Amino acid sequence: MITPAQDRLVAAAFDVRADEREEVAALLQEWSTAAEQMAAGELVGGEAYQDERLPPRDTGEAWGYPPAGLTVTFGYGRSLFVDADGADRFGLKDRMPAVLADGVPRFANETLREADSDGDLLVQICGNDAQVCMHALRTLTRIAFGRATLRWSQVGFGRTSSTTTGQDTPRNLFGYKDGTANLKAEDGRAELAEHLWVQDGDDSAAPWMVGGTYFVVRKIRMFLEVWDRQSLRDQDAFIGRSKRHGAPLSVVEPTAEDEFAPIDLAARDDEGALRVPVDSHVRVVHPDTNDGVRMLRRGYNYADGNDSLGRLDAGLFFIAFVRDPRTHFYPVLTKMTQQDALTEYLQHHASALFAVPPGIGETGRFPGEALFA
Repeated sequence: MITPAQDRLVAAAFDVRADEREEVAALLQEWSTAAEQMAAGELVGGEAYQDERLPPRDTGEAWGYPPAGLTVTFGYGRSLFVDADGADRFGLKDRMPAVLADGVPRFANETLREADSDGDLLVQICGNDAQVCMHALRTLTRIAFGRATLRWSQVGFGRTSSTTTGQDTPRNLFGYKDGTANLKAEDGRAELAEHLWVQDGDDSAAPWMVGGTYFVVRKIRMFLEVWDRQSLRDQDAFIGRSKRHGAPLSVVEPTAEDEFAPIDLAARDDEGALRVPVDSHVRVVHPDTNDGVRMLRRGYNYADGNDSLGRLDAGLFFIAFVRDPRTHFYPVLTKMTQQDALTEYLQHHASALFAVPPGIGETGRFPGEALFA
């Protein structure tokens, strides 16, 4: 999660069709092996079959391509543990994290599409080559045949945040630098432990999650045609930063060097008005107005064509990694839906929550193996 955010995303959720826990564990092990091979730039399954009468082990569209920074992240959803009636699916109910058991609350101004939300298993694929990413999704889908089916997938482009100080801050489709105050790898162990990684003692029912994190996603459509008719002054006021440089509005005459200037939420202009408006996005979500909580943002822009009215169906595939969304995400989103001036130009169309266990380490075979032990 704290590696430099790549340029491309393919995220997907799968619904498990297998009946036995051992089948799910076997699938995850095969997925993990394939992911390791693809991240190393190797052929999936080793060299292709020499017998031309059989399908090749690797589908071939990335043969000869470099791995392009490919990473694959796995996560587990609430519905892997219990079905819609609360019945234990694979004997894992007593190991379900409380975060998943509590679920995601409903928020104002959302029109969630069930088919594009939730899921049993998460696969987040990131890389710097779109074809390499699609090859990874195709491969994992093929491996899952008969045991899990694709529920939803989302292609993202143009990362909307930086996760290290060495990366420039990118822009979202509103044209603004996004995630300037994001958690970054250089923030140090203590800061990351407080906001990102699950700690020992956080959840007695899920010790297998220690060192892991939680993945929260919101597919947020942006009404770009309406936004594009607003004046630059209003756009800046809605965001709380200057569009050109990304500097907070508390900086009177900003330059490119002022993007990371501390936001002075008390600053006022000559007429006594707050320079960073009360309903501006940066004020509403700023850690200083949210008990100091922070999150690791790793979202991407998306474009899914157009709707029946000829409007762009595009926006932000917002992804946050947090230690506990109940304290580090839900309260912030609640404030956004109630106070943020941007709400008028946004609508949430999909939502999902997954537990992301720690990495494999030296002895593991797949992430979260301890869950299935």
